[in-house]
Amino acid sequence: MSNAASKVVRAACPHDCPDTCAMEVTVEGGRATKIRGADDLPFTNGALCTKVAHYLERVYSDQRLLHPMKRVGRKGEGRFERISWDEALGTIAEKFAAIAADDPRAILPYSYAGTMGLVQGESMDRRFFHRLGASLLDRTICASAGAAGWKATMGASVGMDPEAIVDAKLILIWGGNPVVSNLHGWRYIQEARRRGAKLVCIDPWRSQTAEKCDVHLAPWPGTDGALALAMMQVLIADGLIDRDYVAAHTVGFDALAERVKAFTPEWAAPLTGLPADAIRSLAREYGSTQPAAIRLNYGLNRCAGGATVMRNIACLPALTGAWRHPAGGALLSTSGNFPVDQQALERPDLYTAHHARPPRTINMATIGDALLTADEPPIRALYVYNSNPVAVAPNGTRVREGFAREDLFCVVHELFQTDTADYADILLPATSQLEHRDVHKAYGHLYALTNEPAIAPLGEAKPNSEVFRLLAARLGFTDAALCESDDDIAAQAFRRRDNRAFGLDPETLRAKGWARLNLPRPFAPFAKGDFPTPSGKCEFYSESLAQRGFDPLPCWVPPHESPVSNPALAARYPLAMISPPARNFLNSSFANLPRFREQEGGPKLELHPDDAARRGITAGERLRIFNDRGAFHAQAVVTERVRPGVVVCPSVWWRKLSGDGENANAVTSPALTDIGGGPTFYDCLVEVAKA
Repeated sequence: MSNAASKVVRAACPHDCPDTCAMEVTVEGGRATKIRGADDLPFTNGALCTKVAHYLERVYSDQRLLHPMKRVGRKGEGRFERISWDEALGTIAEKFAAIAADDPRAILPYSYAGTMGLVQGESMDRRFFHRLGASLLDRTICASAGAAGWKATMGASVGMDPEAIVDAKLILIWGGNPVVSNLHGWRYIQEARRRGAKLVCIDPWRSQTAEKCDVHLAPWPGTDGALALAMMQVLIADGLIDRDYVAAHTVGFDALAERVKAFTPEWAAPLTGLPADAIRSLAREYGSTQPAAIRLNYGLNRCAGGATVMRNIACLPALTGAWRHPAGGALLSTSGNFPVDQQALERPDLYTAHHARPPRTINMATIGDALLTADEPPIRALYVYNSNPVAVAPNGTRVREGFAREDLFCVVHELFQTDTADYADILLPATSQLEHRDVHKAYGHLYALTNEPAIAPLGEAKPNSEVFRLLAARLGFTDAALCESDDDIAAQAFRRRDNRAFGLDPETLRAKGWARLNLPRPFAPFAKGDFPTPSGKCEFYSESLAQRGFDPLPCWVPPHESPVSNPALAARYPLAMISPPARNFLNSSFANLPRFREQEGGPKLELHPDDAARRGITAGERLRIFNDRGAFHAQAVVTERVRPGVVVCPSVWWRKLSGDGENANAVTSPALTDIGGGPTFYDCLVEVAKA
């Protein structure tokens, strides 16, 4: 192969992970032959996770969809025959036009973070459906509750610079497993430990991260909010607060101090299952150590009090003045630092310009009920892209029943024939990240990235943006916004007049592959207050919550399903199940590829030896996990990594590859969080028996 036929293309990992890695793709003779992490982006540091290190197996998989197809069997059978793009687009346009003539809100887009790109994930698709007048989708399935709680206290999805954590002396890793889901962030935490930091992991499961920390505290699922309240009570009662910082940069301290008086460690102990002395010790150590950092993740928000728990924890660094230090404070997401121009990308004005009726919004977490409940207008057409709801949405039996409706016209645009694709009427082949243009923000660091197409689309695959441009033309939409190229859209991604966007112009990004936000180094965003809240301060008391009818102060929201909050249900289903990400999957992505399925070895359920003995279960046995919503099967792993009363099912397996046609979402709940409309995946009681 001559050098002239070889090139290296700058790319970005598109998956739903805080790390958003910069990649270099070697292309020889039009074929990608190597993929590696970029050395020059500090956060990536030349390394990729195991999944993306083998990304070419995904790109060139023999399972890739390469041509448009139409359904020839019953819904769910997954039988299709090849058709042309002309026929596929014509069929979709004809169906959409007929439905829209009655009420376009009967059409629903369904997408999430199959790609995190601003071009392929949230631009032309939004423009198309706004112009069409379709129902809006409330994209809640992962982070909406936590983001709402964090915003009520902090003002936006902002926090400390994750690279600065190397200088922290105490790090609380709360509700996350960065060894699996934030690998590059974990590198900075490890460096902090080498410099003397103490690591405390707070997680119901002794995860891969917990095993590497100095201390592991395992609260009952859904009770982290009670733990945070008790920590605040100790901090205030013991005088372990920064009174100057509180006076200058917070709102509502007196009301908070009065509120938490009753929330002692003794109060929290029976709720969390943690000893009162352990709670008090954690609070005192946190209050007497500087700099102290809290690294959170979204596992915390998948319970009834999902927003409130984030709100409660967000108060802690303001009480202690941890924000004074670049290495102190807390981080849930960096995404709010990026000056993304959502108006320019999504063009919501296209809806108001063409439609008089008010938009209708549907929560993606309740898609099963939305498809089965007669609403006005009922959903008659569904367009699924960047998501696999039949596998990943809660209350899976209802989801599958909804997708099985013969009167529902369903389009799925995908790389692979997923569980959801089996229910499509029209199945369209999608491009991989190596085959299209994009630009990316991140939610785990402060760098924007570009993604250049490295290879031509395989087969007849097309990117999301191109399909929506083609459909717009078929429907006779002539708005200029529906004709813009991917380069045009990428150039609009960031608000150019925002000082943080200096250096994020397309030319700079394309030349280097990435650029750091124009933020100071060291970055201590709230050392002098300046919170992006209405008051400009950290809001212990939130007037905005009060105006919306919510409790304006940190409070306790119990789980929907626990022995304390629902003893009658717990008598029948005594085990609390959580379903965190499997190490070799990313949500349901990668779960179809042989390498990663073999490494996972099949669906598993971890349970404590006491719970196993009580049910006569031994390691390796096939189990049935069930509640009133449904059942699925998994292999028993008997281990002390879980506390008694809790079981853990690493997820998400495709249903059709799981062995019994089900997965953990057969039993998860359709109930929503307190604020933000998020799902409550980890608020789930079950029973377990031998199959």
